Amino acid sequence: MAQDKIKQIIEVALLTNSQPLSIDDFQKMFDKNIERSTIRMLLDEIKQDWQNKALDLVQVAHGYRFQSKIEYSEFLKKLNPDRVPKYSRAVLEVLAIIAYRQPVTRGDIEKIRGVSLNPNSLKQLIEREWVDIIGQKEVPGRPSLYATTKYFLDDFGLKSLSQLPEFKDLEDSILSPSIEKDQSKDDVQEASNINDDG
Repeated sequence: MAQDKIKQIIEVALLTNSQPLSIDDFQKMFDKNIERSTIRMLLDEIKQDWQNKALDLVQVAHGYRFQSKIEYSEFLKKLNPDRVPKYSRAVLEVLAIIAYRQPVTRGDIEKIRGVSLNPNSLKQLIEREWVDIIGQKEVPGRPSLYATTKYFLDDFGLKSLSQLPEFKDLEDSILSPSIEKDQSKDDVQEASNINDDG
């Protein structure tokens, strides 16, 4: 099969799948008759082909996918405003702490935030599949250890945790000392939006 045809098949697969596709997924389409290096080379070509268009080909934790360029996200959100997830400031703080300090226990999170943790914060993150329990800490009581998942990386357009912005950049905006101490009211406070490109 000609490489141009293989490239077109890969491109169609990317455009018609809602989930990221891995090199293994692409190989399945060709009964593993195509080398991984060839697929990577064709993906690089597709990425270049789309460089000046409205979509970007990006690599995330689960593989490759097309996503809209950031300048179009505000318009796309208007198509399905009910699908844009809303999270309280407390939930976003918990997510940031887990992402940067993982694995962490509930006690670790409370110590960093300086307030008791509403169980709903962790529940929301686990239901969204951004956070999971990866084991228990070997201390009395064996508390659960929380860490982010590959779905977290996918939804934030990251290939690995090393691509997270510097923690210092978040301390002023998300973990500032001016945060209200009564976090139990967060469920009724104004919610923050997270772009759901996944």
